[in-house]
Amino acid sequence: MEIKHFRLIKTIVEEGSIANSAEKMFLTQSALSHQLRELEERLGFKVFHRTRNKWQLTDEGGELYKLGNSILESIETGFQNIEQLRSGSVGTIKVSTECYSFYQGLPSFIQKMGLLYPDLEVDLVLEATHQPISKILSKELDIAIVTSKPSNEILSSIKVYEDEIFAIMHKESPLNQVDFLDTNDFSDAHLIIHSFPLETVAVYEQFLKPNKITPLKVSAIPLTEVALEMITANMGIMCMPKWALKSFKVSDELIFKRIGKNGLKRTHYLVFRKADKVKKYINDFISNFEEVFSKK
Repeated sequence: MEIKHFRLIKTIVEEGSIANSAEKMFLTQSALSHQLRELEERLGFKVFHRTRNKWQLTDEGGELYKLGNSILESIETGFQNIEQLRSGSVGTIKVSTECYSFYQGLPSFIQKMGLLYPDLEVDLVLEATHQPISKILSKELDIAIVTSKPSNEILSSIKVYEDEIFAIMHKESPLNQVDFLDTNDFSDAHLIIHSFPLETVAVYEQFLKPNKITPLKVSAIPLTEVALEMITANMGIMCMPKWALKSFKVSDELIFKRIGKNGLKRTHYLVFRKADKVKKYINDFISNFEEVFSKK
């Protein structure tokens, strides 16, 4: 049986006739009669005794009526519960990331969240990129994506995934002759970054700075397309994870080199205030984020 059959039986009992039921269910009497006849043929018994002015349930029909009421009430209760749950998914989440390359994947994710949760608003706060943790603590941000796990009792962090940063260069670059880039290879290099300060650049903070190496020249180019054009013209190198370039046209003239013998890898964490974990829309964001970005 289908839900529509239980609704049909319930409506006929409440309205007293198929004529009144047809008006309430916005169908013709012929259509309802056909549904009922088809149901009785499938069940192998009559649901109603019919007279001109009276429709009375058979014993079997009475059992179906009770069963239908129970099912329909359960469905109604279920939808009410779902609506209450969805009401907890109403809110605004302010998000930032300390790595500019991560902004390549966030807009499509935010679009997906908008479809799944129409009442949830997600705002990207670009100006918080260089200080996301302090912005969370001051409640100017709700969630940040960072590459070092913060040690603060107020905050929670979830490990999302690990990626690897590569040096991108023209195939005619002198650095193409080595199997991987060592720290000294950057001493005479023109390093193209997204923005200053250098301490926010992963290759400098994790690889060069500990070895007291500063590139010969550093240029900040905020547009990835322009940076790629400069590298295609063999005017420098830049360091990014491969996934961050998926939406860009990368010239066949460019190559990727590992940084360090074992590669320059980093772990991304989703950071938020512990007190916000009780908010359903925060949990919805986190679970969807883990599902999407853990596949990178």
